[in-house]
This record gives sequence, C-alpha cells and structure tokens, in this order.
Amino acid sequence: MKKSYTNIQEFAEGQLLLVNKPYKWTSFDVVGKIRNAFKPLKLKVGHAGTLDPLATGLLIICTGKMTKQIDTFQAEEKEYTGTMVLGAVTPTYDLESEPEQQFSTDNITSEQIHAACKQFTGDIQQYPPAHSAVKIDGERLYEKARRGEEVELRLRNVTIGEFEITRIELPEVDFRVVCSKGTYIRSLVNDFGKALNNGAYLSRLRRTRSGGFKVEDAWEVMELVNTIRELKVPIE
Repeated sequence: MKKSYTNIQEFAEGQLLLVNKPYKWTSFDVVGKIRNAFKPLKLKVGHAGTLDPLATGLLIICTGKMTKQIDTFQAEEKEYTGTMVLGAVTPTYDLESEPEQQFSTDNITSEQIHAACKQFTGDIQQYPPAHSAVKIDGERLYEKARRGEEVELRLRNVTIGEFEITRIELPEVDFRVVCSKGTYIRSLVNDFGKALNNGAYLSRLRRTRSGGFKVEDAWEVMELVNTIRELKVPIE
C-alpha cells in the first residue's frame, strides 16, 4: 500500500519507496529523477539492487537516514519473471546486442527444458556477464568490454531457490526465478542454453519481489515525482 505524505521533511527523516522501474531506464535514472524532485532541498537518495536498463519492475529507493539500510534491503531474496529465446546467443546475454551463432531448436523438447531447470536449482556458481557493472581493478566490466578488452571473469556463488518454466512456445520460454543477492539472470539464461547444447539469451525481465516487498505496491516514477513536487517545503 502506498503511503501518503504531508511534508518533504518526512523524506529527510528517512523513507523506503517502492518504484516500478520503466523499460530502458537505468536504476540511476530513477534515483536522479526522484532526487531532482526534492530541489531546492538536497536529500540523500539511493537504491537497493540494480536493475539492467532493459529490465523492469521493483526498485527499492531509500531517502534520508533510510539510506543507511540499503545494504540490508539489497541482501534480501529477489523474484523475477522473464522470457528467454532459445536458438541464439548475444554478447551481452540480452537484447542490448544483436543475436548471433544461430542454433536449431527443432529437437528440443519440453521435457528437456523442464529437466534443465533442476541443474540450476540450489547453490550454484556462475560467471557475471562481460557486459556488467561488476568492478575489476576499480573499473566496470562493461567499460572494458566496450573497448574490446578480454578480462578473466571470476565465478560467483549464488542460490536459486526456485526456477520454474511457465510457458514454452519455441523459441520463446517464459520462466520465474527466486534467487539470492548477486544472481545474474542473464548468466543463468546463457548457461541454461548451454545445458541444452544450444544457445539462449534474455529478451524480457521483470523483478516482481524483493524480500517482502512486491511490485504491485510500487509507484510509477512520474506519479511519485509529482507527489513529491506538490508537497510543501518546511519553513525553518
């Protein structure tokens, strides 16, 4: 349920805001839009758990003193729904780059697809995508990748609590995943394609839950921004 506000001072004291991140916005775009809504006041605003630009869904925003708890919210379990496309791969593991290396999906069965999920349930290891915000030697991986540099990726331990297939209409496969902090769904999809001796890339992703917070209770960005702008600035 969305909370009602009467004064901007409430945000300075600390608020947790649930926002539905739009398609092609970065998480920092959302933070910047909300931060600018508070002008001329300068308030701390941060987010817990980055979403890729092509992903949508729940983004937790913290303001004021609540920003001290960002790490706590970021560590919570996440839930996603999405669509993968079998039969090809992309350098970024999603649609930020063009599909390549085409594979036939004629011999892939629904039984094989459901069985492959079991390989990726529980404690697993995965490599982050080369085009990701992970830092190596103080620099984001995607910055190195854009320069064509090859880097040695390090395996990460993550936990997949649930991984279910919800629709199969090849080459598209819909899924739902419940996972730990630090899980890259793009990497999960890429590895899933390999498990089928095929290829796969992520074509749609939506975060539906983070801890106990659900996207159904989230603000649309401009709805929240307009609400903030209508509040009165307290008189010192």
